[in-house]
Amino acid sequence: MTFIEINPKDLTENAINLIGLDWMLINSGSKEKYNMMTASWGGLGVLWHKPVSFIFVRPSRYTYQFIEEQETFSLNFFAQEYRSILNFCGSKSGRDIDKMKEVDLSPLEILNTPYFKEAKLVLICKKLYYQDLKPENFLHTFGDKFYKNGDYHRMYIGELLTCLKHE
Repeated sequence: MTFIEINPKDLTENAINLIGLDWMLINSGSKEKYNMMTASWGGLGVLWHKPVSFIFVRPSRYTYQFIEEQETFSLNFFAQEYRSILNFCGSKSGRDIDKMKEVDLSPLEILNTPYFKEAKLVLICKKLYYQDLKPENFLHTFGDKFYKNGDYHRMYIGELLTCLKHE
């Protein structure tokens, strides 16, 4: 299979299913050194007249440093047959192991951004904005459930530069 580039406005996938149910691998770094993490929080939409993604990454995650250092990141969405890889990448840290030696994925690169050949959909995003979540900004107490140790997420808004989909 080969990728074709599509316009972000031509995406037909349901973002709630893609991110919340199917999950994604957030990947950042260079082709030589990168890290990926599984995420099930985020979204797609329009902001500042641009197609955007928004993702949430805790500063304690190893991928955080790669996103901080780079201008871009990729969102990689997979078929269900890759669920075990998503589970693995969400439960192991790249600080402790080389995830790429453990998983059967093939890295590629576009716009100096690593992504995976096996993904069914790839979104290459350029960072536009970030904001740290703060306890005083929660309007309801559910924040206590997700942030018992105070490790609040940083939200990144990224412009969708390239959308790649398998034919």
